[in-house]
Amino acid sequence: MIKQKRLLPIVLLILCWVAVIRVQPTLIAQANPNSQVFPILSMPKEDINYTITSDNGQFWAKVHGKYPITILNPSCLPTQLPMVYPIPPNTTNIHITLNNKEVSWSNYTALYPEALHHTAIGDWSMIRCILENVSDSFLLEIQYEHLVQKINGSHTFLYDLNISPYLSAQQPDSTAYFTITFETDIINPQLYTTKTDTIWNPLNCITKNNNSTTIITTQIASKYSEPVLGDLVITFNDSNSQENPAFLMITSLALTLVFVIGTLLSFNKYKRKNPK
Repeated sequence: MIKQKRLLPIVLLILCWVAVIRVQPTLIAQANPNSQVFPILSMPKEDINYTITSDNGQFWAKVHGKYPITILNPSCLPTQLPMVYPIPPNTTNIHITLNNKEVSWSNYTALYPEALHHTAIGDWSMIRCILENVSDSFLLEIQYEHLVQKINGSHTFLYDLNISPYLSAQQPDSTAYFTITFETDIINPQLYTTKTDTIWNPLNCITKNNNSTTIITTQIASKYSEPVLGDLVITFNDSNSQENPAFLMITSLALTLVFVIGTLLSFNKYKRKNPK
């Protein structure tokens, strides 16, 4: 039974290989066990696209992930593949497809309230689906939208990335490619990787600006038997927000100017009324 304390590192696309819904922690912890019972999974590449929009002062993230998965030991090809997936708070419009065919899903945490997934910006609920009649290679796609959280004054969103269950001696490398499109004016975008709540490591990226659209691309490479970098965290500020430093500076200068002009006008009026 899944324990509440951190729930173990159940992250992106952790496949729970069990015959019943209640998953044993030892099974979850096993990443690609070298066994004739469990399939060995491979995902050398994943593409994740974010589109950030603004609506009535709130920011929304539209996420579309593409995950080409291969089973390296086809003799263990399962007829059903259970999957659990963590989702951010206020997630809506969830769609899962297997080889372009829609797959139904259920709210796993609603059924088991203790089944929460811990991230660096909070505990997330999880959804569950069953992939049926999979071949040794298939394309899984997940789309959803969620409200961007505001943390310590910055708009912040996280992509839950743990590629470990898809790395093995047979397929030791995997790279996640991210494209983040801001369809609204923003300032100071910052990217980090994190494996803890407090230690965030800056991540290099390429930024292109086109009028009010900002496109950021980056990638995270992972290798078998080497430490993973952790989840991706993106922070930014609203260019129209009062938290914009430029806005604060201009406002401060304007108020100072108004005060100085008001003081001079009052002084001149006083001199006119009280000539020497």
